[in-house]
Amino acid sequence: MVVVFGVLALGTGSIAVAPLDVIRTLLGNGSRITNFAVLDLRLPRVLIALAVGAALGMSGAVFQSLSRNPLGSPDIIGFNYGATTGGLLIILLFGGGTLAVSGGALAGGLVTALAVYLLAWQRGVRGSRLVLVGIGVSAILQAVNFYLIVNAQLADVARATVWLTGSLNNLGWTQFWPLAITLIALIPLLLAGARRLDMLEMGDDAAAALGVPVERSRVYLLVVGTAACAIATAAAGPIAFVSLTAPQLAKRLTRAAGAGILPAAWMGALLVLAADFVAQRIAGSSTLPVGVATAALGGAYLGWLLWRRR
Repeated sequence: MVVVFGVLALGTGSIAVAPLDVIRTLLGNGSRITNFAVLDLRLPRVLIALAVGAALGMSGAVFQSLSRNPLGSPDIIGFNYGATTGGLLIILLFGGGTLAVSGGALAGGLVTALAVYLLAWQRGVRGSRLVLVGIGVSAILQAVNFYLIVNAQLADVARATVWLTGSLNNLGWTQFWPLAITLIALIPLLLAGARRLDMLEMGDDAAAALGVPVERSRVYLLVVGTAACAIATAAAGPIAFVSLTAPQLAKRLTRAAGAGILPAAWMGALLVLAADFVAQRIAGSSTLPVGVATAALGGAYLGWLLWRRR
């Protein structure tokens, strides 16, 4: 499915390219026009969509397993909002560029994760308490974000609003390479914690009995999970609901036990790519931000999940 949507996204647009010509161009046998349309214009956007979706999917898998709760994703428990606040501070107060916004988003996500962890601590951190504290922190951060926007200059607000929606518009190779390098460095760290994550899902007492240092492992997983969420937010803004839906959909398809970090990455990449493909074509001449499409999808999924829970 990822390959199918990738070929469709690379071949569809004002310059139409047939699927076979897309494949020939990717293999280095394209014409000047197809090289321009596929390699220069569309390929960076497709790769960024895949990388952002994979990062969000892995982050969601980590936090849902840590909290043992399908609602325990970064955009529900506040870490996504923390990254958003960090990026907004750089945009609205300092007028920083793309690299500075990325650093601000990463720092904001990590500081929020630390704050939620400390506030949730009570002779250890329980999953339900982590979710409840995270929801409260996310509400506070949403208020801070609205305050920053209301009191900002109009030009800065326009830039911040596009970033806040979650958009892949105007992103190219310059934005892809830092994202790809950071994600490649993070994936081994996430996979290294997967075994401990599977044991923590059985409960703290069972994990400790198996020799897992519970709190050290939880802090490690919080840091790498938050970093995955933050780099995705830094690259494309806060794309909603992907980290919530991707791990659960991957589990239902694979029916595999454990956190399922790699299946969640695959599903997240597919969701963002498909949502961006639909968003580019549903609004006619204008381009809809991908965050709008994922929010609609995520809202429907959340309603279905709550109905099933009843």
